[in-house]
Amino acid sequence: MPEDTEPLVEEKIPCCSTNPRSTAYKVVGCCFLCLLSFGSYFCYDNPAALHSQFTDPNVMGLTESQYMGLYAWYSWPNVVLSFVGGYLIDKVLGVRLGAGIFSLFVICGQFVFAAGVFSDLLWLCYVGRFIFGIGGESLAVAQNTYTCRWFSGSTLNLVFGLQLSMARIGSTVNMNVMVPLYNKCMDFMTFGNRTLGMALLIAASTCVFSFICTAVIAAMDRNAEKQGAIEAKISLMDVFKFPAQFWLVTIICVLFYASVFPFVAIALPYYQSVFGLSPTEAAALNSIIYIMSAPLAPTFGLIIDIVGFNASWVFLANVIVLTCHLLLGYVTSLTPWVGVVGIGIGYSMLASSLWPMVSLLVQKHQIGTAYGFMQSWQNLGLALVSIAIGAIAKNQIWKQIEGFFFACVAVSAAAALALIIVDRVKKGKCNVNKIKMRRLEREAADQDLLDGEDNPAYED
Repeated sequence: MPEDTEPLVEEKIPCCSTNPRSTAYKVVGCCFLCLLSFGSYFCYDNPAALHSQFTDPNVMGLTESQYMGLYAWYSWPNVVLSFVGGYLIDKVLGVRLGAGIFSLFVICGQFVFAAGVFSDLLWLCYVGRFIFGIGGESLAVAQNTYTCRWFSGSTLNLVFGLQLSMARIGSTVNMNVMVPLYNKCMDFMTFGNRTLGMALLIAASTCVFSFICTAVIAAMDRNAEKQGAIEAKISLMDVFKFPAQFWLVTIICVLFYASVFPFVAIALPYYQSVFGLSPTEAAALNSIIYIMSAPLAPTFGLIIDIVGFNASWVFLANVIVLTCHLLLGYVTSLTPWVGVVGIGIGYSMLASSLWPMVSLLVQKHQIGTAYGFMQSWQNLGLALVSIAIGAIAKNQIWKQIEGFFFACVAVSAAAALALIIVDRVKKGKCNVNKIKMRRLEREAADQDLLDGEDNPAYED
């Protein structure tokens, strides 16, 4: 009898630090998961933070079109590779190895980008951003896959909000740190492009930090994975079986983000020439969207977890940003802070409500492929928009730029309204209240048990 009693005591009181079902284990995992893309988001917007230096004839001397190319070349590889990366995560590499490989691409890309600036070779800068893009978007796919793998149901929106919050803290720190860092580098070297290259090289340390976080979360995930778990098969043809709601979510993703990220990239000279802000004031205003998203994204995520209705929140976010672009472009007598703060609210709201919906629309073994496919289209949109905005900005026609952003969000808002209607007709889960969502989750869990696919290591 005593021999049988001891194991039972250990089973009832597992160590929280190693038990993947404990809250403490998941909290620690969530922290490292949120830091997974800190470095890539910090370095992604290095050009926006240093816009004046990149376009200064005494430093790099880029035209607006060449400058926007730094963002276009980031996006071009991901028109295809985000989808391929998601498929590789689901089918070939697995999320742990995939995240590690893509994190290394981010590091290499930033180093090559810095080398291009240091050598004053624009083509090498583009190569660096290309490599960086290969890793950055696929790493985001891996992060989303981890999130859906570890969390579900009533915590999913909150965790996505926290994940976005940490990513945007990276962007915010970048906006406020890179210029002082550049100025500090000038104390050691006064040759323009080499000073800029050194600042970008130092920024690469954040990517190394994120790689360390990737290794830690991989070790925790390996410990959490149940031995002998059944792996579902996936085929590339599964993409054509995704429901109509998924395609509407993808359209919203492409067009909404096309009105935010390129706007931040080009906004510094806009604030200065149209609203008469000083460079310091313009930089502070340009970072406010990301600063706001840090507390607002998890807050909205928590609220959405409580009340549900994800698709309605997506529609509301589009309406808010649509109104704000209208104010920024055509009501210039009003302070730009109103429009930019509104975009920050809408951006935070959409990010916390849109991305979790993918897990409601596809099966668990298809999540990486679905997120990859969605981000491939997003990057195609960002690449094309970056080229278009660079061409329009060449002539400093700011009303045309804002009109372009307004049109993007208008179509996105129409797609969000269609999502609500289609989901209701198909009796889907994208726009239901939390009570109904929990009932549907219980039914899905019961079905998983019948199919023999339940994995207690990831239960919420």
